[in-house]
Amino acid sequence: MKVLFTPSGRKQFLAAIAYIYHENPAAAIAFRRKAEKVLSRLRKFPQSGRALPEFPDLPFREIIVSPYRFFYRVKRKTVWIVAVWHGAQLPEEPDEA
Repeated sequence: MKVLFTPSGRKQFLAAIAYIYHENPAAAIAFRRKAEKVLSRLRKFPQSGRALPEFPDLPFREIIVSPYRFFYRVKRKTVWIVAVWHGAQLPEEPDEA
C-alpha cells in the first residue's frame, strides 16, 4: 500500500508546515517528522483512521497529527491524503482533487 498526497492535500500540508515554521522552526520539523511517521502507518493499516464525523456518508477517513486533521481515502492499493485541516477549522466536504 502506498501513501500519496493529492495536489491540494500536499499544498495544505506544506502550508501547515510553513505556518508552524514561521512561529517555531523546531516545532515545524517535529510536526513534519511526526506526520510522516503517523502517515507511514497507513501503509499497513489503511482503515485505522476514523470516519469523518462531519461527513459520515462519504468514503473518507481521518488521522490526527495534532493539531491537524489529515483526511484520506483508500483507492485500490493507495491511500490518498486529500486534505489537511487545522483542528480548529470547520472542514469543507473533501473531494479527490
